[in-house]
Amino acid sequence: MKKVIMGNHALSYGAKLGRAQVIAAYPITPQTQVVELLSEMCADKSLDAMFIKVESEHSAMAACLGASLAGARTFTATSAQGLALMHELLHWASGGRLPVVMGNINRAMAPGWSIWSDQNDSLSQRDTGWMQFYCSSNQEVLDTVIQAFKVSEKLLIPSMVILDAFTLSHTYEVVDIPDQKKVDEYLPPFNPSIKLTPEEPHAFGGLTSPEHYFELRYKLQKEMEKAPALIEKTGKEYEKMFGRYLGLVEKHRCDDADLILITSGAMGSTARIAVDELRKEGIKAGNLRIKVFRPFPFEIIRNAVKGAKKIAVVDRNISYGHHGMFFEEVKSALYGYSDGLPVFGFITGLGGRDITPSTFKEITQYTLERDKPKEEIIWIGVKL
Repeated sequence: MKKVIMGNHALSYGAKLGRAQVIAAYPITPQTQVVELLSEMCADKSLDAMFIKVESEHSAMAACLGASLAGARTFTATSAQGLALMHELLHWASGGRLPVVMGNINRAMAPGWSIWSDQNDSLSQRDTGWMQFYCSSNQEVLDTVIQAFKVSEKLLIPSMVILDAFTLSHTYEVVDIPDQKKVDEYLPPFNPSIKLTPEEPHAFGGLTSPEHYFELRYKLQKEMEKAPALIEKTGKEYEKMFGRYLGLVEKHRCDDADLILITSGAMGSTARIAVDELRKEGIKAGNLRIKVFRPFPFEIIRNAVKGAKKIAVVDRNISYGHHGMFFEEVKSALYGYSDGLPVFGFITGLGGRDITPSTFKEITQYTLERDKPKEEIIWIGVKL
């Protein structure tokens, strides 16, 4: 079935098709429609799930953790300040190996108060032990929620499915909504071997001495290292069943590119348009969109940029006092492998400032005119 739906509702339908059993959430712009629709689905019984109304995002995540401990498939959604309020409990989810799936609509952090998009909210949580998927279309949002449940429950690691505020969250696109029976075939019920139940009681999250804590974190990292291969495998399974591939990155005209633009999120779709226009002008550009930020796809990125003469990483975020965060990660992935390949780091679009094909053409021109970057951060579109 095809429906014209907003990105927020693509999250809702993904949770419904994934047969989420417990949903706990607190509304916050621009996420509110996600949980509004899910509450309606629970009320009219089209989704057999418990919807828990809470007083804050911290409580929403706490409820999800309790439900996951009891063996339920859980889902929530938030944005910006709400995600920041959850921060403490994000560590509890990953450290407790609870496969919660959360939708996060990228919204700039206050102050100044903003409801528009950039990636600092989700990227501020990059070290909490959650997998992070950055989507570029409403279709990808829906499909990725289903895949995230499958990967998270296999590895017992939580997942964050991330989309741009307004550019995707409130924009309507045609989305293919898969048949429930086929989704059930792809995604079996969640049935953890250890769960909280009166019949067989366990203790979770108790005081852990140095004798054991180190090994717990080692095991979490080792399971995270399995995720890239599993994401590729489950993505190919999804493609076989539904005709759409879900992987770690998306490559567009990279094979013979002299300049590769590295992007993420919705601006990756804009970059594709810019690349096609640049090709018509005789410029051999390509676009490598990073979909999965955690775990970071080191090997795939190294292979994708082989043959390129320059790389331009475009960030819609900033690690204050350092660089754009995707730029940091790409440089770390290429260190010792790239034979001096110049990597330029650009920051643009903070606080929802438009990123257009012209933005990428300006970035391309800047990069082509220089042998190597002369600035730590190259700002595009600042008005002073």
